[in-house]
Amino acid sequence: MTTNTLETLHDVRVLRCAADGPSLDGEAAALELIGDAFGHDAELVAVPVERVADEFFRLRSGVAGAVVQKFVNYRLLLAVLGDISSRVEASTALRDFVYEANQGGHLWFVPGHDALEDRLRR
Repeated sequence: MTTNTLETLHDVRVLRCAADGPSLDGEAAALELIGDAFGHDAELVAVPVERVADEFFRLRSGVAGAVVQKFVNYRLLLAVLGDISSRVEASTALRDFVYEANQGGHLWFVPGHDALEDRLRR
């Protein structure tokens, strides 16, 4: 059984998801994470890239948009932690999406936990 843990980074309550949990593959999975975040009174959900479904990174599938919209609706920040450089190099659309997401306050792509902590420090 996977365990998501709560931690506070620079006054932000972060639900840190276990690497071996269910895949973030659509709205239902997003709602499960959102419910868990609310149960922990978290403001940000940090999901390892290993748990993000391949469809999420294929923007035409609509999975990323549906997942992000759920997080926006519930006013939670979603951070994807891990290396996605090979995916970004293979898709101009994904590269642009990641760039735009990282400029905003709803979805961030960061290389790891340390990078998330640095981003929250700012």
